[in-house]
Amino acid sequence: MRPPLLFLDVDGPLNPWAAKPERRPEGYTTIRVALRPGQALRVWLNPSHGPALLGLGYELCWATTWMDAANRWIGPTVGLPELPYVDFGEGLFALRPDGVHWKTEAIVAFADGRPFAWVDDEQTPADERYVSAAHPAPALLHQVSPRVGLRDDDFRTLAEFARTQRT
Repeated sequence: MRPPLLFLDVDGPLNPWAAKPERRPEGYTTIRVALRPGQALRVWLNPSHGPALLGLGYELCWATTWMDAANRWIGPTVGLPELPYVDFGEGLFALRPDGVHWKTEAIVAFADGRPFAWVDDEQTPADERYVSAAHPAPALLHQVSPRVGLRDDDFRTLAEFARTQRT
């Protein structure tokens, strides 16, 4: 039996982008990602997150605008191996009239009927309704505050969901 999938967003859960800009959160390190000459993006990452995520009992997958770039910039800093990623392609940032997040449909398609948890900072009840209607297996949409990123309570919630999928 395959473990459930864990879809990981970067900005919000792993990079608490809404934290006070002058105060890096405790336990985090700063990387600078070159966007173009003379312009860099500041990203705060916690190196303890990778081992903690790997120990949860999921098959990990990126679900982020970073897509494959998360394997170059984020994974090595937090201690994750190269992971598959959801390719959002043409759907990147596409607004939907029903209020469903632009990632949701692609994540459900990628899951292909497998149980999954999705960690993000932008989910709404519209996403819950869509997943309930379109996905036949259990799913946990877990919202994380972009001010603080993943915390111990989040890891406990994710671990409990993974446990329920193995029994």
